[in-house]
Amino acid sequence: MSRHTAQTIPAIDIAALFGAPSPARDEADRHVFEAASGIGFMTVRGFPGAELLTVEKRGELLKIFSLSDAEKQKLLRWNFDPSKKNYYRGWFPLQPTAVSYKEGIDIGPDIAHPDASFAEDDPLLERTPLPDETDLPGWRAVIAHYYKSMEKVGAALMASIARSLGLPEATFDGHFRGGISTLRLIRYPHRTEDGTVDLSGPEHSVMHKGQRRLVIGREHADSGFVTLLAQDGVEGLQAKNHAGEWIDVPPANGTLAINFGRLLERWTGGVVQATSHRVLAPDKQRYSIPFFYEPRVDAEIAPLPIAGSSDFAPFLYGDYLWEQATSFVEMAGVKSIRTPRRPPAA
Repeated sequence: MSRHTAQTIPAIDIAALFGAPSPARDEADRHVFEAASGIGFMTVRGFPGAELLTVEKRGELLKIFSLSDAEKQKLLRWNFDPSKKNYYRGWFPLQPTAVSYKEGIDIGPDIAHPDASFAEDDPLLERTPLPDETDLPGWRAVIAHYYKSMEKVGAALMASIARSLGLPEATFDGHFRGGISTLRLIRYPHRTEDGTVDLSGPEHSVMHKGQRRLVIGREHADSGFVTLLAQDGVEGLQAKNHAGEWIDVPPANGTLAINFGRLLERWTGGVVQATSHRVLAPDKQRYSIPFFYEPRVDAEIAPLPIAGSSDFAPFLYGDYLWEQATSFVEMAGVKSIRTPRRPPAA
């Protein structure tokens, strides 16, 4: 089935990506590249960290949502509490009138790497405000394990893509070593039309399969490289194929939904596809756990030696990320906090 008419999301076993060169790894590379250069979405199994994505274990990752409102408020970002010193990491509360109806926390590499780079003058390198160990015993250790597992998955996927592009498999390793990947924990409360917010407009609702459905995550394509999304078994996530049709992404336990970002699409000359996706409101509360695999702040993004790719002026990843991230409602009002580390090319 061509990428333009795909009606299902490919399901791929990627276990071979974590082993030595073999026919099985070659086959996994082929399937990953077909998905990456086709619909731009896939679900995967056979990866480190999957043991935490069972019905029984996933709750350990999500225990933070059991905190009281008072404890959550201690973790807020500056734009929600000007007394705080953290701008990029931390808690974002529900925005009742926003299309993206969710609350959660953005966690940086310091949860898993105590020696991670830190800079007081760069919000992208700030520490993550975290709950006290006494409030959530064992939670930090579980989150650290999951974070490191997702780093391994991201690295394996980037190596696979490099091989399929005819590049040395370590092409991307240096960019991501010491990266600033974000683990985001999200709760989407059950949203209903109770009259307190007008949800009748096209931003807040769509027709899907003959039914009007509320939108709780607006249509967008991720801005970066690779997103590794663990769902909670509750439907709602959809991807748009190249024919403009919305396809349900299966929320199977123990799997990750993988999609690719606009920067990777640009970096690969359009070979890898960044796919638009959205979240429709199910009839119950929904959780998701995306991991955004990201390079170092000072990683230089420059054209790759790929036939047919377009030329562009090199730039630093941190400058690109800040410009993109501060356009979202959770980051409103902070764009001026950080200045580019390299002036834009003339």
